[in-house]
Amino acid sequence: MNAELHPHRQTRLEALRDALGQGAGRQVHRLVNSMHPAEIASLLESLPPAQREVVWDLVDPEVEGDVLVELNEEVRADLIEDMEAEDLVAAAESLELDDLADLLGDLPEHVHQQVLRSMDSRDRERLNAVLAYQPDSAGGLMNTDTVSVRPDVTLETVLRYLRMRGDVPDNTDSLFVVNRHDRYLGTLDLARLLTEDPERTVGEVMVAEAPGITPDTPATKVASLFEDRDLLSAAVVDADGRLLGRITVDDVVDVIRDEAEHSVMSMAGLDEEADMFAGVRQSARRRGVWLGINLATAFLAAWVVGLFESTIEEIVALAVLMPIVASMGGVAATQTLTLIVRGLALGQVERANARWLLNREFAVAMLNGVAWATVVGVVAFLWFRSWKIAVVIFAAMMVNLVAAALAGVLVPLALRRFGVDPAVAGGVVVTTVTDVVGFASLLGLGTLVLL
Repeated sequence: MNAELHPHRQTRLEALRDALGQGAGRQVHRLVNSMHPAEIASLLESLPPAQREVVWDLVDPEVEGDVLVELNEEVRADLIEDMEAEDLVAAAESLELDDLADLLGDLPEHVHQQVLRSMDSRDRERLNAVLAYQPDSAGGLMNTDTVSVRPDVTLETVLRYLRMRGDVPDNTDSLFVVNRHDRYLGTLDLARLLTEDPERTVGEVMVAEAPGITPDTPATKVASLFEDRDLLSAAVVDADGRLLGRITVDDVVDVIRDEAEHSVMSMAGLDEEADMFAGVRQSARRRGVWLGINLATAFLAAWVVGLFESTIEEIVALAVLMPIVASMGGVAATQTLTLIVRGLALGQVERANARWLLNREFAVAMLNGVAWATVVGVVAFLWFRSWKIAVVIFAAMMVNLVAAALAGVLVPLALRRFGVDPAVAGGVVVTTVTDVVGFASLLGLGTLVLL
């Protein structure tokens, strides 16, 4: 959300909490229903469960469906669980087909079937066309409600057609041009439709190079295409080039936001769809899994340290310096990992350029390693008055920073190759690598040089 909107949102949240505290139900109802559905959803996610239920009961039924679509999955599931079947059906019937496709899978089976039965055959067929694709694909994002025209008709004919039609779908910035077999040819911008000579044909003024997106294109690639070409909408076409539907920028914004939340939350092993105000037991169970994984990796690092127990007993200085080596390696690995995970998400990192990135990160690690290992070596010499200790800490930091760079590049690439999300598992793996390599290099070199 734009930072400029935060004060406005915070003011409304505080006003809502004050009204709830005073038991002013009418004021809460007026305040909540003066907002956009997305704002209502954001406020609901910002409230503890008890207050959330009170506010949800005050939301006008005609906007409940739009609010449910905007909520994260966990909060939505909790609200749906407490709703009556007829209320859920009414909420679903008010939605656009692409939004209904997003919500339908979360509805109880009997409500799901009831919603389908309430639709006419044409809408049901269009809905099934969207549901046939994965939610995180272009087909899952598309809306089948499109306006198409032929290239051989005049602009005046198109204008008459639109007047007879009465309206156009929301977020329409252009019409799609198709041939007699419904194959996609390009777009007709509404601006050109209104400003060009009405006697000209559609084919003369259409944008033939406007991209058509295949329905199995991943949502992240769709978002990149919209960003790169500054699109407001785009056609979805099948393998034969036939027009299936359209994707609009509001759907793409949701993809970008979800990807950003996923990147941030996954680095900590958390789910971006989790309820911020979920119960203590549920939150503890969710976080406990990753704490357990981290504990296992910590035992691995501890085992490595244990192999050099006699060295540590003889040279206590190494125990003092161990956190420095591990910390520097961990920070360096996290920096590289973050860059590579971001590059993978944006499609900027591929097999063709991975070697170049690996060489670049190796060079960066060497440069930073020489600089900061020298600083640490000088401090260690002044502290312990031993050039041998200074040499050991210098060499150990160099080794660990290089290992951090290699792990930061290779680990996410390997995880991606095996179908594991590098944003989720990458942090745990690279931290383990830098801890183990850092401790082993410091204590191993200490054993060789100092004993």
